[in-house]
Amino acid sequence: MTDTIVAHDLVKTYGDVTALGGLSLRVPEGSVLCLLGPNGAGKTTAVRILTTLLRPDSGSATVAGIDVLGDPSRAREVIGASGQNAAVDEYLTGFENLDMIGRLYHLGKGPARQRARDLLEQFNLSEAGDRPAKTYSGGMRRRLDLAGALVADAPVLFLDEPTTGLDPRSRSDLWEVIGDLVEGGTTLLLTTQYLEEAERLADNIVVIDRGVSIAEGSADELKGTVGGERLEVVAAQDYDVERILAAIGGMGSEEPAVDGRKVCIPIVTGSKGLMEAVRRLDEQGIEPSDLALRRPTLDDVFLSLTGHAAEETTAADAPAADSNNDDARTEEAS
Repeated sequence: MTDTIVAHDLVKTYGDVTALGGLSLRVPEGSVLCLLGPNGAGKTTAVRILTTLLRPDSGSATVAGIDVLGDPSRAREVIGASGQNAAVDEYLTGFENLDMIGRLYHLGKGPARQRARDLLEQFNLSEAGDRPAKTYSGGMRRRLDLAGALVADAPVLFLDEPTTGLDPRSRSDLWEVIGDLVEGGTTLLLTTQYLEEAERLADNIVVIDRGVSIAEGSADELKGTVGGERLEVVAAQDYDVERILAAIGGMGSEEPAVDGRKVCIPIVTGSKGLMEAVRRLDEQGIEPSDLALRRPTLDDVFLSLTGHAAEETTAADAPAADSNNDDARTEEAS
């Protein structure tokens, strides 16, 4: 399968801050790659380089076989992109925003207007389509911005944290839109902090932290890196924690982890281990408020790889690392 997006050893620094420390990526045609990481990890910097908005200090990148650094104008012809902040003209109506984008892509008057109406309907904005965007809620502006990224029906799409600020229903609706696009052959690079989003959409996930890739694979493959299932027991009372540890703490393949009243025990015996835990607790007269067996999640993966949760902010969140100074470099890539 042909790789539509290829990045090799991308490096970008801002003074003492390393936004990217040698990032390499490959995205096969018609697939979804998710860059998963916290704020400041370098996700946005990577997207801005791949969409011609920023030049790296070193490294190379191609999109649909086009050298992003050597021929940025041609690369933009095959790219659709949506950044973290909604890029809409608040004094134009929703329809006028999308129609303008269509004209800029040289779709022609009729096709641009039709495409605008179709996208307004697709993103549940038809009723608000003739209102100025400044009257839209934050979620509506976000949906309008995402619709703008689809106007040209580009074969390669970059979405930088596309569902940030959306309510659960709007997020689910967007996931369906993305799924339809990929089924139609679109190649997508997606950045997110939402573990559920990565698991739902991505064919492949690259976990990025402090500007470097620290793990790669499908959701199931990444979960496999942290071992088997977890037996979770929540004590009804604080004093029950020690009793629980005494009764079932030795069942685990590793030392139990305690967080308040919750005891987490890695086990490899599955449902048999759960039944044994119930038996032991019952023998000791311990009635936990909750007892469950669960598989590892992507949050477990991220925590085991980095020592912090995916949503946490890191020291790499210097303004230049993923936002302000990137804008100052836009002309450089033009």
